[in-house]
Amino acid sequence: MNIIRAANELGNGNRKVCLAIGVFDGVHLGHQQIIRQTLADARLHDAIALVITFDRHPNSVVAPDRVPPMIYATSQKYRAIESLGADALLEIPFDKSFSEKSGEIFIRELAAAFGKIHSVCVGADFVFGCKRSGDVALLKQLGGELNFHVHGLAAVSLDGQVVSSTRIRETLRGGNFDAASQMLGRPYTICGRMIEGDRLGRKFGFPTANLDSTSLTLPPNGVYTAATKLNGQFYRVALNIGLRPTVASAKPVLRVEAHLLDFSGDLYGAELELEIGEKLRDERRFASSEELREQIALDVAQVRALI
Repeated sequence: MNIIRAANELGNGNRKVCLAIGVFDGVHLGHQQIIRQTLADARLHDAIALVITFDRHPNSVVAPDRVPPMIYATSQKYRAIESLGADALLEIPFDKSFSEKSGEIFIRELAAAFGKIHSVCVGADFVFGCKRSGDVALLKQLGGELNFHVHGLAAVSLDGQVVSSTRIRETLRGGNFDAASQMLGRPYTICGRMIEGDRLGRKFGFPTANLDSTSLTLPPNGVYTAATKLNGQFYRVALNIGLRPTVASAKPVLRVEAHLLDFSGDLYGAELELEIGEKLRDERRFASSEELREQIALDVAQVRALI
């Protein structure tokens, strides 16, 4: 999948373009419906299937006090979109200047850059542009003028409720990975780059990789089984999410720490995508570092036995 940062980088020549537009956090069943409709249009009319999304959540600019934690890291989201078969993805920098652009100007600029838009597909409730000036009605008005089709697709429902990024976040906070996976259409995973920690796990004989979970939705604190693939190799993982109450700290920081069983090497800077299994126990304070070390050994043994 070709990832571009400006519309004029697509280089579609005389080929028409079919667009899917959205934030697409989680690339859940509803998002997949939108992208698949775009793919169907593109294949039928020999057009390019282009997904348009943003480099950050729009609220980070227009409503900084209401920025939701993301379900997926950016790289994870793009892999999910690519797996659906999109030809290209346009990542738009959502900055103050872009946030002040009206919905109409946004679409007209895309039409000018691509030359020939065949269709635009969004969710039925999708709004865009400064002061939410764009919606499906505006798209249909512009489509009549600029000669493109518009799909405003109704939300997908599961178990009698609409599938949404908000619902998935709430489900993950409740620790219900099965329900989240059903709405995502794939097993739930958490993804991030490994950052330097305090090497405490190494002192206990169980080195951990600290995952950068900034801005991510996280499950409840506790110890979990997990699994990952690294350089084509499968690894079982003991995963700890929490504040490490046994470790003295003036300002406890939420950490996501992964111990890869039977792995040796340096993970700093690498990206790991972890599929979380079952919860082994809640996070708790231990009377001593030795008691904590013994419990970690038991946790690792459980992971080895369960996976």
